[in-house]
Amino acid sequence: MKRNYWAAIALLSVAVVWGAAFVLMKDAIERQPLYDFLAVRFTIATLIMIAVRPQVLKAIDKELLKKGIVLGLLLSGGYITQTIGLSMTTAAITGFITGLYVVLTPILGWLILGQKAGTKVIWGVALATVGLALISITGVSIEVGQIWVMLCALLFAAHIIGLGAWSKGLNTYALTVIQLGVTACVSWFGALGDGVQMPGDFDGWFAILFTAVFSTAIAFFVQTWAQSHMDASRVAIILTSEVVFAAAISVAVGQEVLQLKTILGGLIMIAAMERGAGGEHPQGFAQPLLQCDVPSHKQGESCKAQALPARVGFPCRDLQEDQTVGSR
Repeated sequence: MKRNYWAAIALLSVAVVWGAAFVLMKDAIERQPLYDFLAVRFTIATLIMIAVRPQVLKAIDKELLKKGIVLGLLLSGGYITQTIGLSMTTAAITGFITGLYVVLTPILGWLILGQKAGTKVIWGVALATVGLALISITGVSIEVGQIWVMLCALLFAAHIIGLGAWSKGLNTYALTVIQLGVTACVSWFGALGDGVQMPGDFDGWFAILFTAVFSTAIAFFVQTWAQSHMDASRVAIILTSEVVFAAAISVAVGQEVLQLKTILGGLIMIAAMERGAGGEHPQGFAQPLLQCDVPSHKQGESCKAQALPARVGFPCRDLQEDQTVGSR
């Protein structure tokens, strides 16, 4: 019980950090080109992951590299489209729409893999559609920035599907390092076109270091520990609070003022995420977290460990260096 309590606190802290990241990034990409921001962020995050476990480089083989590159391209696409959208719309709306990947994951599992989605997932999609309409539609139009964020949610969902299909038996830590490295490389490719521009002030560097260290690297380790002590439904529901914190922090710092329809739409979308998180999902896509069997860190017994990989690109957090994702 005590471990569950601290695990919940830890996951809630991750959600707060992720929510705050939207607000910091919104300000940072007004000072620095978005590709440059992402390039520096993910380079630092990758180097931290390697510095913590330098021996991970020896675990990278041809198969891991090939799959990691493809998954990394999906992940980088998600982050790039999200950041483009964030530059055109508000932090709160970006957070709400990004959260759609929770609902889209089992739907893509059904479309791509032919796996049946449960009725609760279908209700989640219906609620998400209503919420998205309230947030996005102004008159007869939808903002371009919101379309970019919708694409981001779709790419994050596709990334989770790819992890579910390919990560079996692979070293998850090494797979994470590859994906973060690919995201950094893709971002550098975009940044080099106009010349690299580093942050010009303390606020710019703070945003980069916060998202690289806390939102990515430290979030990996915190979630690894916390999710080994809680079931997937609770994990998913706690992490959906990220969008609430994004909106609340954005308003608190005076970055935006939420309209009534945005608040109502956001609440409906949160309900959709929680419905999707607790619903019946295709085999291998639990809540819609990726489901895997790993040895228990405490007793060596088999346990269910699920994770939300879209943020930092790992399918199953494990504390032991040699653990890999088991059967789905």
